[in-house]
Amino acid sequence: QLPLVESGGGLVQPGGSLRLSCAASEDTFEYYAIGWFRQVPGKEREGISCIASDGDSTKYADSVKGRFTISRDNAKKMAYLQMNSLNSEDTGVYYCAGKIQFGQIMSCLAPDFGPWGQGTQVTISS
Repeated sequence: QLPLVESGGGLVQPGGSLRLSCAASEDTFEYYAIGWFRQVPGKEREGISCIASDGDSTKYADSVKGRFTISRDNAKKMAYLQMNSLNSEDTGVYYCAGKIQFGQIMSCLAPDFGPWGQGTQVTISS
């Protein structure tokens, strides 16, 4: 398992941008696919975007395609989620989590990832 720490959330006006960061302390970071997930009260944790361990493949939820970009820097043991054109439906607690995977990222489902940290709150409001 790969403990991760999220940061970068905040309150942003509609149309604004945020960059979330996900930090690992383990050298095994490079062996893990990394995903970003969002949870709102009363709903299950939703896969927003995932990236393969080598960064060569990504997946996005339809709701964020063209607005969000996932990336990673294995040398720094960091992953990022650049979020642009934010709207109220993007509000929620954002978590990053990993799963050991080599090759192309095939799915971005929360039950396949873990463990879960504290998350970072993103609120889109005017």
